[in-house]
Amino acid sequence: MDYANILVSADLGEAALDRMRLAAGLARRFAATLTGAAAHPVPAPLLVRDVYDAVAQEQRNTAQVQTILEQAQALFRRAGTEGIGTDWRAGFADAVTHVIETARAADLVVLSRRGPGDADPGPLGVPPGPVLMEAGRPVLVVPPGLASLMGSRIVIAWRDGPAARRAVSAALPFLRAADRVHVATVGADARPDGADDVAGHLARHGAHVAVHHLQTEEDAGSEILRFALRQDADLIVTGAYGHSRLREWMFGGVTRDLLERSPRCCLMSH
Repeated sequence: MDYANILVSADLGEAALDRMRLAAGLARRFAATLTGAAAHPVPAPLLVRDVYDAVAQEQRNTAQVQTILEQAQALFRRAGTEGIGTDWRAGFADAVTHVIETARAADLVVLSRRGPGDADPGPLGVPPGPVLMEAGRPVLVVPPGLASLMGSRIVIAWRDGPAARRAVSAALPFLRAADRVHVATVGADARPDGADDVAGHLARHGAHVAVHHLQTEEDAGSEILRFALRQDADLIVTGAYGHSRLREWMFGGVTRDLLERSPRCCLMSH
């Protein structure tokens, strides 16, 4: 697997420029096209007097949204995109829906972490949860303040199943080039044979792999984060476990912890 097209959400929040710079760096590294995406619906006219007033309001509202989208595009152009192929996809639509639809032509989607203490990205912001659940593409979740990612030391939070297998496959361009890859299982009920098998599979791809079976009396998410910090890892790879009910995305403990508070980038797949 290679990355031919990397999709990054563009907004006007505090973390936007760093996130887009990180995505641009990855596009340059993997010789991929970088696609920026932003969208905002046009508000409907309110308290209209007649059809002419309705048309005038709609034109004003469209112009205001267009200005916001152009500001996001200008920020995207400032994100170190010189020398790489780029594309820009803007729309008068819901921001989340727009990114999910645009992701059909992407190999990797880059979004910002959205934890309780993270800054509000504004109306163009796209939380990673619904994109993970619906886009059918791996998502790289970037904590605020990070403008680059090497992936030199990688932790795979392994729990055997389709989501983790897809995440490992999606991360192969990183895993093959990493200095060290740590496949970690957590808890007494973890399947060590699965971790050993995936380590052998990655070794055949040329990765430098070690297997770790972690025991903890606390929650597994915290243990994975502590382990990643001890290994000086800059990337965590894991499956995203959860379900959607009436468009409310519910995630399990490890997935939720990583989505909301990981200080390292997380490459996740549902």
